[in-house]
Amino acid sequence: MLISTKGRYALRVMIDLAEHQGEGFIPLKVIAQRQEISEKYLENIIKLLVKAKLLNGLRGKGGGYQLTKAPEQYTAGAILRLTEDSLAPVICLGENAETCPRMLECRTLPLWQGLDKVIHDYLDNITVADLAQKDSAGGSCVI
Repeated sequence: MLISTKGRYALRVMIDLAEHQGEGFIPLKVIAQRQEISEKYLENIIKLLVKAKLLNGLRGKGGGYQLTKAPEQYTAGAILRLTEDSLAPVICLGENAETCPRMLECRTLPLWQGLDKVIHDYLDNITVADLAQKDSAGGSCVI
């Protein structure tokens, strides 16, 4: 599993909006500048987040984007599942994977299923609110 820039940037957008949620609608340009992400690339990510109803958008003067729910209600897992093709560690565990002809005799399948569960459980227990905490571990880390 390799998380793309789309997934990483989507998390950064959600964290940015959580940190500034008391400021109303935040313009795309402001988010792009704060996060040092191209506006053009960010537009595509924001469209995806709006379509999934994770963000509200408002056009015109005073417009921009804001979270639709409290930061505690968004998990990293939900955001990454929206932006990534798959979080599965191997192709046979992907969402629309064809049944592997070796599945019944595969000695490594339990290993991959366990890893898949650990990945999903971990990501589903980290919220945007957790990531937005300034004193969280890895505070200087770049997602």
